[in-house]
Amino acid sequence: MFNAPRPAQRYAGTSSTVGFGGSFVDENPLANSVYDDGLDPWSAAPSPTPTPIPHNASSVFTDATVPNIYNAAFAAVDPANLGEASVNSLSRVLNTSSLPAATIDKIVNLVSSKPRVSKLEFFVALALVALAQAGKDVSIEQVAALSSQNTLPEPALDLSQLQPSTSAFVPPTPNYRQDSVNPIRAPAYSSDDPWNTNPRFGPPPPSASGFDNSRGGLTNGAPSSLAGTGLPKEWWRKQEVIRVNLLGPQGFILNRYMVYEVVTDRGSPPVQRRYSEFTFLWDVLLRRYPFRLFPALPPKRVGADEHFLEQRRRGLARALNFIVNHPIIKDDGLLTVFLTEPSFETWRKHTSVSLDEESVSKRVDRIEEMTIPSDLEDKLATIRVKLNPLIDQWQRICVLAERIMRRREAAAVRSPPAFRRAYLPTHFSFPNFASSPPSSPRSTAATASILSESTSANLRHDLIHTNDDTAVQGDLARLTNTLRAVAEVSENCWRGDECELSNGVRLGLGQVATYAQKHSELSESRTRTLFDSTLEALKAQRDLYLATRDLLIRHDRLSIDQVERLKKRVELNSLKLDGIRAAQKEGWEEEVDRLTSLVEKDQATIAAQLSRRVFIRASMWHELRVVLHNRENTLVTQLVHKFSREEREFAENVLNNWVSLGEAVEEMPYE
Repeated sequence: MFNAPRPAQRYAGTSSTVGFGGSFVDENPLANSVYDDGLDPWSAAPSPTPTPIPHNASSVFTDATVPNIYNAAFAAVDPANLGEASVNSLSRVLNTSSLPAATIDKIVNLVSSKPRVSKLEFFVALALVALAQAGKDVSIEQVAALSSQNTLPEPALDLSQLQPSTSAFVPPTPNYRQDSVNPIRAPAYSSDDPWNTNPRFGPPPPSASGFDNSRGGLTNGAPSSLAGTGLPKEWWRKQEVIRVNLLGPQGFILNRYMVYEVVTDRGSPPVQRRYSEFTFLWDVLLRRYPFRLFPALPPKRVGADEHFLEQRRRGLARALNFIVNHPIIKDDGLLTVFLTEPSFETWRKHTSVSLDEESVSKRVDRIEEMTIPSDLEDKLATIRVKLNPLIDQWQRICVLAERIMRRREAAAVRSPPAFRRAYLPTHFSFPNFASSPPSSPRSTAATASILSESTSANLRHDLIHTNDDTAVQGDLARLTNTLRAVAEVSENCWRGDECELSNGVRLGLGQVATYAQKHSELSESRTRTLFDSTLEALKAQRDLYLATRDLLIRHDRLSIDQVERLKKRVELNSLKLDGIRAAQKEGWEEEVDRLTSLVEKDQATIAAQLSRRVFIRASMWHELRVVLHNRENTLVTQLVHKFSREEREFAENVLNNWVSLGEAVEEMPYE
């Protein structure tokens, strides 16, 4: 009696999954609790044991040879080569097997409980289809046994029946490519430390590379453009877009590294870059432009998983897009080489790179200096007060927006834990065909965001539990399969004769299943767009304030000069000169020459540092007035307009879909 499952309680709170908003209150307040196992703690009955299932994808498919039909079926629903597919796409493929809808529904629930399936989960589903067609036991254990014998069955699928997706949205650009047929040839990278400032970074000799100090040919004394806005008319419509794709690990066992593909709008072919080459570029640019808004790179991690690698890829893309659209940094010669040179490592070996600060080669003229407000320090102080709250709030917006999008992607119908299927496995991760590379224990970049621990930790905890512990129990794709199974069961009326009422209802349920599938496709595509554009734009806004905070930290640390100390030394040496000239003791001429040389050197240093002081003020004013002010306002306006337009289009498509359903089922009989 003590462990008998207790009945699920009903709660009044509801959660909307239709729009980009809804309650964050769970239907069951104990759903995320580790104690809510659906059992009565006072019952003496033994606790039910769930059916054991493989916890790792490699335990299902070992080194078995995959039949060609598996790859052909997956390629049909993954044209973008993302390495995963939606449950809706899996269901469409399984529907070509002529199996009963109830069997298809069972197979879909066996392989995954989430809205998307990996490539390996997709293959497991095809193996289960083949077992069902052969009249054998449909189980994960059976597939694992056949895989260990290298005798994976081939399902009978009619892929010509596969209907294309009815979504009106453009699928996202592929970001993760895996090519097991033609692997990418690993370039010959050296093991040089990107943070090593050895003599090769000294003043470069004239070279044939066409870059003067790798900064586009800037010469000393060249006037800067600080007086202008630095932004063309309607600049937000002319933003350059950089795409970063994850190509996967390369190299040998003891020297494995992750390679990224960088694609630009400049007409040049894509280039391959290592993470260490990103850190080298960032190190050089930070040294050259310490008083410019500059986003931090996402960090490294020992034993990084697929989720971390995807987040780092997105972070690298955001950081690159920031600097290629910066009015000053975008013209840097090293940045151009990074985006266009086929072998960046080879270029580095044959080219000296200057680390001179920007102020060495640029000057602020008198007119530009007069545009700097006298209350610049007060403006900086105002920004300092606002920064931490802005960072916390935008981080909260990002976390909550992603949480809403995850729920929207899942389109989940949550059920009490007591009624969850015991055979649902964990979400298989699709392993690379080569082993994962060991990450370096040394982090080569600062973490992209340092957040308020209390707020952010709680939000991330909530987000993790929303995505994992409240795993998807059902979505529209599964609802479609279930409705088709109901229609199959009701194909023949129990009365035994031709029943128009039963047939009409059965055909109506079939129409509901069809339009539910269309709605699932619309929702899936819209959610992908939200993740790839809306969420990234929100994170870019958060990154902007993080970059502003880092800029102020660098300003406090690097703007210190020795002008006052040097002035005192010049004054002291001048007094010594006057005394020596007045006394004219033996050898006084040599002492006068020495002190005169020191005074002239100190005066030149004072002039250079005063010029640098003015340049720093001009740079800070430019970054606040041109970069920060424009980006924190204009890009938010652009984001809101785009989001509202896309949501309206999505709502119209959904409305048209349900209107079409209403027209299709209008003739469903009542009697």
